[in-house]
Amino acid sequence: MNKESLVIEQKNISAIGEEISYELAGKMIKNHHDKYSTEDSCSYIIGKNALQQLMNQPNCVGIRFVDAVNESGEKTLVYVGIDEKGKNIIESTSVNQHGDIAVTEGMIYDKAEGGVSWF
Repeated sequence: MNKESLVIEQKNISAIGEEISYELAGKMIKNHHDKYSTEDSCSYIIGKNALQQLMNQPNCVGIRFVDAVNESGEKTLVYVGIDEKGKNIIESTSVNQHGDIAVTEGMIYDKAEGGVSWF
């Protein structure tokens, strides 16, 4: 293994994603349904409060969504805030009002509202 293969491209994670048209979104969803079984396709709804709480964590620049299966055996998502290096935020270190260092657990969410549906 040479040094070049160890270099990981640094991305501006906060800039990932772009707005697309409703028509392109519909076409992309149709392409997915045509290529994959519709019984495996789901859409998910995630509330604004959960997304804002994740993004408000110190050093959070994005959110990672991971396919999961909940306790009832249903498909869902687990989502976690990520830092500028793309690492999951699993804890935060801060200084409290008394000058003590405090370590708090990072937020990890699930319970996305899911179901098979078109756009």
